[in-house]
Amino acid sequence: MNLFNLFSKPNKETPPPAYQVGQEWQYHTRTGEEASTLKITKIEYYTGVGCIIHIAILHVNIQNPQHPDGLKEILHIPIAEAALRKSTTTLKNDRSKLPDYEFGFVHWKNLYDEEKAGYFDTSVNEIVNYLETGSFEKDEQI
Repeated sequence: MNLFNLFSKPNKETPPPAYQVGQEWQYHTRTGEEASTLKITKIEYYTGVGCIIHIAILHVNIQNPQHPDGLKEILHIPIAEAALRKSTTTLKNDRSKLPDYEFGFVHWKNLYDEEKAGYFDTSVNEIVNYLETGSFEKDEQI
């Protein structure tokens, strides 16, 4: 062992900031959607799963086959904390007004409790691309 190593301080990594409800974050967006942000709407912990963070994605331009005028916001997306950490870049606002996400959350929660819904474990950018396909809505036609 080198004597220098005995007295040197270990390099400490700065821990990532803790997510909190009401935060608005910038994230790795798709090209042309640099103004898009996401808001943390709810944080839950599940045994065997870990932390699921519920977000709203704002200021997007999703050209979805089921919505001819496009979608400008998605009010409820459940995402694994690790996936969200890989997506977020800069905290824009620490205390922003929450969008009306409750309907989407309650619908998801009921299906999740029945083991008929899950959560995303991929980047927000990939989630937006997936939503643009409209494939998740094919079985939900009324």
